[in-house]
Amino acid sequence: MLWSDRHRGIGSDGLVLIGPASANDADFSMRIFNADGSEAMMCGNASRCVGKYLYERGLTTQTRIRLSTLSGIKRLDLDVWQGKVRQVTVDMGMPVLEDESQFLPSQDPGLGTFVSMGNPHYVIFTDRLDQVVELGSRLESHAAFPERCNIEFAQIEQGQGIRTRVWERGSGMTMACGTGACATAVAAVLTSRAGRKSRILMDGGTLDIEWSGRDGHVYMTGPAAFTFDGEAPLPQ
Repeated sequence: MLWSDRHRGIGSDGLVLIGPASANDADFSMRIFNADGSEAMMCGNASRCVGKYLYERGLTTQTRIRLSTLSGIKRLDLDVWQGKVRQVTVDMGMPVLEDESQFLPSQDPGLGTFVSMGNPHYVIFTDRLDQVVELGSRLESHAAFPERCNIEFAQIEQGQGIRTRVWERGSGMTMACGTGACATAVAAVLTSRAGRKSRILMDGGTLDIEWSGRDGHVYMTGPAAFTFDGEAPLPQ
């Protein structure tokens, strides 16, 4: 996508479009396109940005927003102070866990855990987070993932949280990924590396993730910030 080009465009991991509700039980809709032009099912970080944008631009006065996405309706709870959204908690729904059709052969480096958060993720716990480019680009298109896959490389940092780097499907290495943070937290529980609440430390910031034992949903909490405003012509 021309707008996402970091040398000749605005520069971004993707493009988010906010629209009217596409379902009766939603307030707004969101579509997101990766940097390569492919459409994503869901983006956790984008949903937090949408919540902040809608409220601070006066498009809604609600602090609880139902957002329609290709992976279903997500509920956004806005923490507002003096007219500004400090952080947003997103109900990401229930994770879909690994089944026998999603695996990597034992001879392949970096065995991990498959978790879908409305989009597919493969989480590898390792002390080699620098593998994100070399292995991430290869595993994204591995034969085990016919629709390609987001790849997370994670390491437990005692007393701090889970350090995570992401190779994002359709965008390459990114500074952060909300659904990837959720998948990492779920994988940490499944592999007995952490409890149901985790702090995920990414290159672009920190997210607090809870995989609720009450309803089985994953809740993601984190901030959003405006970078700049501008106008861009439609690509020819």
